Amino acid sequence: MTALLALLLSAAPGAEPFPYAAAEAEQSAEITTEELKAHVYRLASPEFLGRRGPGAARASRHLAEMFERMNLRPAFGDSYFQPIPSLLAADNGRKDSFIGRNVGALLPGTDPQLKDEWIVLSAHFDHLGREGTRYFPGADDNASGVAMLLEVAEHFALGKDKPRRTILFVAFDQEETGLLGSRHFAVHPPLDIKKLKAFLTADMLGRSMADVMDEYVFALGSENSPRLRNLLEEVRPAEAVRVGRIGADLIGTRSDYGPFRDRRVPYLFFSTGQHADYHRPTDLPDRLDYVKLRDVSRWIAALTWRLATDEEAPAWDEKGPGPDLDEARTVHVLLSRVLSRPKAFPLADKQRELVSKAQERLAGMIGRGKVTDSERTWLVWTARFLMLTVF
Repeated sequence: MTALLALLLSAAPGAEPFPYAAAEAEQSAEITTEELKAHVYRLASPEFLGRRGPGAARASRHLAEMFERMNLRPAFGDSYFQPIPSLLAADNGRKDSFIGRNVGALLPGTDPQLKDEWIVLSAHFDHLGREGTRYFPGADDNASGVAMLLEVAEHFALGKDKPRRTILFVAFDQEETGLLGSRHFAVHPPLDIKKLKAFLTADMLGRSMADVMDEYVFALGSENSPRLRNLLEEVRPAEAVRVGRIGADLIGTRSDYGPFRDRRVPYLFFSTGQHADYHRPTDLPDRLDYVKLRDVSRWIAALTWRLATDEEAPAWDEKGPGPDLDEARTVHVLLSRVLSRPKAFPLADKQRELVSKAQERLAGMIGRGKVTDSERTWLVWTARFLMLTVF
C-alpha cells in the first residue's frame, strides 16, 4: 500500500477525508477487524446514498475497483459487471434499460480435473436508499456481508495456496427488490451452472438475532446436503462464535440463496439474524461487533477453501439427512433468551404465551434426543408464525 493510494481511496467530492482509508487500502491475506470495519464504514457512508439508484451505481464501481486491485479476473467475460435488465422494459420490447448490475470477480482453479467446477461466494450490496433527507446506511444489511466478501476474496487472491476449483466472488444488486440480481445471475451464469458445486451467501453478519443471540451465527441450507452438514461439523469458527444450524424453510426465502435452492444447487446461507435496527436509518456502522464479524468471515473463508479444494463436492439431496436436533436446540436457545430478557425483547402477553408454549415443546424434543418428522413440520409452521408475529 502507498500513501498516495490511501489518499485516493479517501477522496470523495465534497466530503471529509475517509478516516479508515489506510485500513481500506491495506492489502494482505489476513482477514482483520480493521479492514472489515473500513469496508463497512465506507459502504454505509453518505457517499453511497443508501446504495440504491445512483448510490448503488457508485458502489458497484467501487467494488469493481477493489476486485481489480486484488488482480482477480472479471467474472463476466472482460467485465466485472453484469447488467440486470428491467423486466418492465423487456415486456415493452426494449433491450437497453437496466435497473442495476451485479459485480463479480473470478479466481481460476488450479487442478486440471476440477478447475471447470466452480464455487460462488456472494453477498448483496444494495439497500433501501433515501427517504427525503434521510438515508438508510445499511451497515449490517448488508455492508457487513460485502465486507466479508471483499476480505475473503483478498485472502484467496493474495494467499500462497490457490484453490483447486474456480471461485467466483459476486456482489449482487437488487436483492431488496425481489432478489432480481441473483435471479438474473442464476438464469445467465457466466460459467456452466451444471458445474456449480456450491453457492454461499451472507446477509447481515455483524449483529445479534433479536439482540439476544450475541455469540451466534446461523447457517442455513445444510438440510439438503449431507456433505454440507458434515462440513459444518468439521469446520468450526473461533471459540467465541457458536454456529446455529437451522433449515431455510423455517424462515422462507429471505435472501439470494433462493434462486440457487430452486435449481437444486447445494447452498449455505449465513446470517447473525434480524435485530431492532433492521431496515431503519439506525442500522449504523458503530453498532456492529467487528470481532465477531472477523471471526465469522474467517470461518466462511475456511468453509470456502474446503469446498474449493476437497475431492468430494456437495450433492443435492431432496430428502436431506433428516430432522436436525441441533436446529431444535438453536431455536430453543433463542426462545428461552427472548423470554428471560424482557428489557432486550419486550413481549405482549399473547406473544409471551406463544413463545412459552413453543419453548416448552422444543425442550421436550431436546430432552428425548430426537425430533420426529411431524414435530419438524410443526417447527416449520411455528417458526414462520413467530417470524410474522413476534420477530
